[in-house]
Amino acid sequence: LANNFIKLVIPPYIFGLLFFAAMWWLNSYCLCWLLLYRSKVVATLAIVTGLTINVIAIISFIKTKTTINPRSPQNPHQLVPTGLYRFSRNPMYLGLFCLLLGSVICLGNPLNIFLLLIFLVVITLFQIRPEEKILNKKFGDTYQHYCRQVRSWL
Repeated sequence: LANNFIKLVIPPYIFGLLFFAAMWWLNSYCLCWLLLYRSKVVATLAIVTGLTINVIAIISFIKTKTTINPRSPQNPHQLVPTGLYRFSRNPMYLGLFCLLLGSVICLGNPLNIFLLLIFLVVITLFQIRPEEKILNKKFGDTYQHYCRQVRSWL
């Protein structure tokens, strides 16, 4: 549990902000001769999708009166296998990914795609896996069945 706590110290939205800042910096100081096709419509769609996913996921947690604090996954008193959680075990992180994807498209620097991929690895290793270990320990067979039915991301 102590090892998992160390990994859960930085909240996911802070990871998201750090990666967004890195993308902005990369876009400002490491201009790439090859720009991605910038589509404001697609970027806006990705950002609105990300925000919508996060709001719906948070509402699901509030309705079941369980914690949305990602740094304390040992606190939920029940699983939330309904709503968006029928399709993804991690819709809040999926929403954060969509926000960053919209930023990549908006900024247009293909180097930011690498940062987006690094974000996926970091959030999986330092947030999702420790959470899943704790939830598996807390909910056992129920959580294992849920994991077999629902993918981690999509």
